[in-house]
Amino acid sequence: MAPTFHIEHFGCRAARADGEAVSDRLRAAGHCPQQASEANLVIVNTCSVTAEADRAARAFIRRAHRLNPAAKIVVTGCYAQRAPDELAALAGVAAVIGNSHKALAPQIAQELMEPATPQAGAELVQIQSATMPERATSEQLAPPQAGSGLHETPAAQAASAPPQAGNGLHGILAAQAASASPQVAVQSATMPERATSEQLAPPQVELAPPQVELAPPQVELAPPQVELAPPQVELAPPQVELAPPQVVVWADERFAHSFLEEAQLVPGAQTRPNLKIQEGCGNRCSFCVIPFTRGPSKSLPHEVVLRQVQGFVATGGNELVLSGINLGRWGRDLPPAAAGAETTAPHTLPALLRLVFHETALPRLRLSSIEPMDWDDELIALMAQFGGSRLARHAHLPLQSGSDAVLRRMHRRYRPWHYQQKVAALLRAAGPELTLGADVMIGFPGETDAEFEETVAFIRSLPFGYLHLFPFSARPGTRAWALHAERPVPALVVDERMARLRALAAEKIRTHRSSTIGRELEAITLHTAPDLDRLGRTSAMTENFLAVEIEGRLQANRLVRLRMTHLNAEGILRATVASSRKAPDGPHVSSPGRIAGSI
Repeated sequence: MAPTFHIEHFGCRAARADGEAVSDRLRAAGHCPQQASEANLVIVNTCSVTAEADRAARAFIRRAHRLNPAAKIVVTGCYAQRAPDELAALAGVAAVIGNSHKALAPQIAQELMEPATPQAGAELVQIQSATMPERATSEQLAPPQAGSGLHETPAAQAASAPPQAGNGLHGILAAQAASASPQVAVQSATMPERATSEQLAPPQVELAPPQVELAPPQVELAPPQVELAPPQVELAPPQVELAPPQVVVWADERFAHSFLEEAQLVPGAQTRPNLKIQEGCGNRCSFCVIPFTRGPSKSLPHEVVLRQVQGFVATGGNELVLSGINLGRWGRDLPPAAAGAETTAPHTLPALLRLVFHETALPRLRLSSIEPMDWDDELIALMAQFGGSRLARHAHLPLQSGSDAVLRRMHRRYRPWHYQQKVAALLRAAGPELTLGADVMIGFPGETDAEFEETVAFIRSLPFGYLHLFPFSARPGTRAWALHAERPVPALVVDERMARLRALAAEKIRTHRSSTIGRELEAITLHTAPDLDRLGRTSAMTENFLAVEIEGRLQANRLVRLRMTHLNAEGILRATVASSRKAPDGPHVSSPGRIAGSI
């Protein structure tokens, strides 16, 4: 039976896309997904944006090891990049793979699931053991690159002989055998004793006249005392001791293997899958560890993006979400087009979107979070041209704070009035159906009561459809770590402010959803939970990002036009079908596709 694996996801949509890409590769290699309590390998795809995210990942690792002590645990993601040795010290962990080596995660995981093959001349093959976790370099899995600045510990250097054919994880798996030389002790045989003159009886001389008789010599030779002791040959048993399993850490600061290209997307367990087209961030906000855990911005080439979109449409896909760590920066790191090229390759996100709309038949494209200042005139013009038809009228602009002073301490690249200007332009382009979302941080170091009130007033002034609220969490290595030590906001104050903003957010959500009652909106049907299906209803998501329950049962992945009827006591919109349209031609794939997170 093929080895099994389980992947546990923590964190953002981009992180989930990474984990699903690993899952795709393992499935393609013949491995089967399984529950964590029964899998041979458990992969923990971590987040590290807050201390709570770290704690949740550690708790899962401990629980997984307790429930399935035989399983090897591989930890990857942002926490694995930020503090690999901390994770390597946890019981059950076999390998830690930082985001710098994320592209190699499928190969490392696959080889950990396969039993080691003994090498020639070795009686034992095991994962090398060391007191401290060894940091494996990218050269151990890939050809060295020019200018490599990776450092390898002396223990790892001693263990990493040149790779042999078939030994994929050289530097991790090492032959180790020992057998003591036979200790042969042959006891010397005794030599025959030498007869001495004393052993000859003295002559008995007796003078007897007139007769003299000499007694014959009484000489008796003792029999030879020669006895060969049996050879005392004893082979000492081989002194082979299995060292405890070693945790190997794959992480560095070059991020040479950080982009994990996804398998072809198809509509499967998620009707609206994620396509991650950008990785990393260089903004260096004072509170954020992302530049340290994911490295600089890297973009998926436009040819790959087009191929993914075309393949998705060909298999019956209707809505695709473009995501990234800093999506608005897509393309700026790509090399310029060669001189004399027939076409100019896109180097900005708006140019890529126009290419997708021109070259593919994708019915609907949705954009995930984009920084306020990356909503430039060209991107907003695309919302005016395609919003409500092929581009979802949904914009998530991280806010963090409505106070100018706090934004400055956060090293954010906009001010409250910049944010207001972008929102006003988007509302003009998309109309009142636009659903506006934001992230808001509470309790940033030094946040005064007056600064918090500025944030409350700012949020109240804008038509937000939802808010993601979270308390500040000091992260080691960031500028805000020192600020927090100097001017922390008391936990009780943070809790009180969170409660106020939760109430305001609930008010905003209800107001925005209520504004759609009586209107018709485009939507896509989702996979419906059994409890809702038993009530004869279907889950759906409108193009402007409103969760809806439809009266009647409909197959997932259908494009429908809905009439909003009312908002129930739980704040969920109810709707009826006004009309539906046929999905693009192509086979409907129900399960083999990548199960991706969605916005």
